[in-house]
Amino acid sequence: MTHVRIKLLIAGLVLLTSVSYLAVAGISSGWVYYMHVDDFVQDISYQQRRVRLYGLVGQENVDVQPAMLTASFDLQGDSNSLAVHYQGVVPDTFKPGGEVMVEGLLDEVGVFQADTLMTKCASKYQSEEHAKRVEASK
Repeated sequence: MTHVRIKLLIAGLVLLTSVSYLAVAGISSGWVYYMHVDDFVQDISYQQRRVRLYGLVGQENVDVQPAMLTASFDLQGDSNSLAVHYQGVVPDTFKPGGEVMVEGLLDEVGVFQADTLMTKCASKYQSEEHAKRVEASK
């Protein structure tokens, strides 16, 4: 092998290693787990990571302050709940009993600090017949 080919091979290996490292670092830092609030409360291994949680807004302890761009509420699961504090614009469809998805981190005192809040308004997008069946099953 000539001296030039050895230099090109080394340069190619360095480039491939660099690109691979950047790809892995980018993917792992952007990875967010998506889970139900019950699973999150029961599995402490996820409680130090950034996650997306879904559940229902509790009927009590809902404090929305649109002027301050904050909302505090309990995120309800089937058997567990979690206190959530959200900083940002609160969607118009946010209401007690509604389905929501929040993204953020659990703080030291056990309150989930969310920076993303999305509501689900299935009644807008489903047929009236389906909505009646859902209401009847409750």
